Amino acid sequence: MSSSPIDLLDLDSLLTDEERQIRAVVRQVVDDRVRPHVAGWYEAGQVPARELAREFGKLGLLGMHLSGYGCAGSSAVAYGLACLELEAGDSGVRSLVSVQGSLAMYAIWRYGSEEQKQRWLPAMATGEAIGCFGLTEPEHGSDPASMATRARRDGDDWVLTGSKMWITNASIADVAVIWARTDDGVRGFAVPMDTPGVTAREIGRKMSLRASVTGEISLDDVRLPAAARLPDAIGLKAPLSCLTEARHGIVWGALGAARDCLETTLAYARTRTQFGRPLAGFQLTQAKLADLTVEWNKGYLLALRLGRLADAGQLRPEQVSVGKLNNVREALAIARQCRTILGANGVSGDYPVMRHANNLESVLTYEGTSEIHQLVIGQKLTGVAAFT
Repeated sequence: MSSSPIDLLDLDSLLTDEERQIRAVVRQVVDDRVRPHVAGWYEAGQVPARELAREFGKLGLLGMHLSGYGCAGSSAVAYGLACLELEAGDSGVRSLVSVQGSLAMYAIWRYGSEEQKQRWLPAMATGEAIGCFGLTEPEHGSDPASMATRARRDGDDWVLTGSKMWITNASIADVAVIWARTDDGVRGFAVPMDTPGVTAREIGRKMSLRASVTGEISLDDVRLPAAARLPDAIGLKAPLSCLTEARHGIVWGALGAARDCLETTLAYARTRTQFGRPLAGFQLTQAKLADLTVEWNKGYLLALRLGRLADAGQLRPEQVSVGKLNNVREALAIARQCRTILGANGVSGDYPVMRHANNLESVLTYEGTSEIHQLVIGQKLTGVAAFT
C-alpha cells in the first residue's frame, strides 16, 4: 500500500522492488539535502549546483539511464521516478540532473566518438564535470531549424560563431554540446568551456526556476579541432532526439511538483480552521482536491506507460509529446488550484506551492511549448505538418 494519500489507485503496486528502492534513495537525499534549503535558494536566486552535482553523482543519478562509462544503466522507469522525486524538491534541481544526463551526456553517449566519451562521460557521471546543451538561441526557440549559429571549416579545424540562450548550467559548465549550422546541415560539437572565444554569463532577474543556473553562451570565432565534432550527429534529428530523451524525464518530474503541492495542501486543509471546521470539511474544497488528485493519478499512469515503452525500446516522439503536454499542463493546474486552497499562505515561501507554480510556468514552455507538442500530435493524427 502506498504511503502517499493521493495514490488512490495503489500505483505503487505497479512498480518493482528495485524501482521502489531507487525512488526511496532519491527521496531521502531530497529530504536531507534539498528541502531544508530550497526556499532560501529560490529566494536568493542561487543554488550550489556543483556541490549538488557531486552528491547526485555519488548516488549514480547523473546519466543513470545510460550504460557504460561510469553510468548506472538504470531503467527508464527508474530514471523517471528519480526525476519525480527530484522535482518534488524543486524543478530547478531536477533540471540540473536532466540537462546533465539526458541532454549533454546523452548527446555525447549517443553521437560522440569513443575519445569524446572517454574524456567526458566518466567525469560527468560523478558530477566532477558539468555539461550543458546549446540549442536554443536568442531569436530561435521553437524553430531550431532556423538557428543562426554557424560552424565553418578552416583547414582541419572548425570555427564556431553565434550565441545560445536560456542554457541550463551554462555559466558553471565544463563542456557544452553546441549545435550549429554547417554547409552540410546541422552538426553537434563538444566544446570545452575554457576554449578561447567562449564566454558565458548567468541570466538574472528570473521569476521562475530561481534555484537553477541559467545562462547565455557567446561563441566568437571559436576554433576547435576536427575531433570536437560529434561524428554521428547528422542533421536536426540528432538534437531533437536528445530533447525526446529529456522530455521523458519532464513527464515524470512534473508529477513530483504536483504531488508536493497536493500533499502540502491536504495537510493544510485538514488543520486550517474556518467557520468552526477545517477547510477539508467543506464541499468545494473536497471537490477541488478530488479533481486534482484524479488528474495526478491519470498523469502517473501515463508516465508509467511511457516508461515501460521506453524500456521496451518502443517509445516514439509523439508519445513523449502526449506525456509532456498533459502532465506539465495538469501539474500547473494542480499547483494553481492548490494555491487557492491555501489562500494568502499560498503565496508565502513558507509553503512550496507558489514556488512550484512559478517553476512549472517555465517547464510548460521549455523543451517544447504546449503548442509545439500539440502540433507534433496533430501531425501524427492528420499526416500534415502545420509548424509553419
